[in-house]
Amino acid sequence: MDAPFLQFEHVTKSFPGVKALDDVTFGVREGSVHALCGENGAGKSTLLKVLSGVHAPDSGQLRLGGHEVVFGGAAQAIAAGVAVIYQELHLVPDLSVAENLYLGHFPSRGGWVTRKQLRDDCQAMLDALSLEVSPDDRVADLPIAQRQMVEVAKALTRNAKVIAFDEPTSSLSSREVESLFATIAKLKEQGKVVLYVSHRMDEIRRICDAATVLRDGRHVETFESLEGVSTDTIVERMVGRRIEDIFHFRERPIGSAMLVAKGVTGPGLEAPADVTVNAGEIVGVFGLVGAGRTELLKALFGCGKGEVEVGGEPMRLCGPRGAIRDGVVLCPEDRKKEGIIALRSVKENINIAGRKHFWVNEKAEKAYADSMVARLGIKTPSLDQLVKNLSGGNQQKAILARWLGSDVKVILLDEPTRGIDVGAKSEIYEIIYGLAEKGLGILLVSSELPEVMGVCDRILVMNGGRIVASVARGEATEEGLLRLALPGAA
Repeated sequence: MDAPFLQFEHVTKSFPGVKALDDVTFGVREGSVHALCGENGAGKSTLLKVLSGVHAPDSGQLRLGGHEVVFGGAAQAIAAGVAVIYQELHLVPDLSVAENLYLGHFPSRGGWVTRKQLRDDCQAMLDALSLEVSPDDRVADLPIAQRQMVEVAKALTRNAKVIAFDEPTSSLSSREVESLFATIAKLKEQGKVVLYVSHRMDEIRRICDAATVLRDGRHVETFESLEGVSTDTIVERMVGRRIEDIFHFRERPIGSAMLVAKGVTGPGLEAPADVTVNAGEIVGVFGLVGAGRTELLKALFGCGKGEVEVGGEPMRLCGPRGAIRDGVVLCPEDRKKEGIIALRSVKENINIAGRKHFWVNEKAEKAYADSMVARLGIKTPSLDQLVKNLSGGNQQKAILARWLGSDVKVILLDEPTRGIDVGAKSEIYEIIYGLAEKGLGILLVSSELPEVMGVCDRILVMNGGRIVASVARGEATEEGLLRLALPGAA
């Protein structure tokens, strides 16, 4: 086999109090898509920042095409043909697509930008990627998937040879994911070196040729081919334990009805929904993007109409405040936008739902936050740490902690493990099981079939804004659930 074009050789990087990378060595070949796998804190982000010139390694070497390279910053990495496309895109929203693509190296003549050549060059690049946007479109007006493609196009205008993607599908619909995968396939055909970071095993198995696993900053194993390598094997290398221990489903007694909803309607629901969740039961909600899953949860969180009983008592559908008062709480899908208060501390985020007076009882709030940090295993250097600085899994735990001090009967969980690494997912599942064992009713939305099948007692399938089936755990198969969720099945 040919020697890898991109090579990390004994790369080590430390920060105060932590060794982020410890003697990492592996290579990525031309014309291949190479997955970089690991839990949060495994060192993936630090390695990408070494690759992009943001961080210089303390020791070790980075080689491109057999030659050692030393980057003094991101500009030098870009000039050497390296592009890293992060979750937070680096585009100028108020500039056009063409201006973003060639920012810093506009075609010019006599010191003046040649607008026609700028537009023509941009159109040629967009055509090469089959990207249906105009060079004149303002980037701020594009959906996230098209902005991501603009980032790819920007990298190619600088003749990038190495392109790394950091969790690129976290905010994309299924159709947008397919467009991204088609683009990655073209990059592979062009002989590019593609490094792909994702927590989603189904994506890795579908588009990646090889995979490297990091754990605690160390190189665990590189699979030069994924043929014959099971998902279980990769996950076990990532977390250091068997896949059975990730979901670790626990049987528990199921009580009487805790939530009974009849004829619930609301924006995004095309037909009245009937939902029952029993005490101690975890009910999954599965469907494709646009199926109405989030809309169902928001309708039950007081934003819809219909008949709802909680614990045998009528629930007033008069907004979230009334739902919370009646014992129904929501952990939203977009935790950064709708869940956490980013610029407030961990302590404030945990206590905000329990504040009922004009004054703050600092002693009581600290005691409650301390108890929740211990109970849920929230990893934070202090209660005063800004919650935005926590990992996604710990932010999710803080949101859960917010509700556990109130008289909760039903918890609505919308994609509770999205963007969270496998180890943190296991911790979230343990919390969910514990809440169910205390007799709460749990309605859990997930777009990951293994998750709903591994965690839930029963699964509601949504399609086209309707609930089209209720499937018991023992009767659920991936093929069957997906067939129900596909357009045309409703």
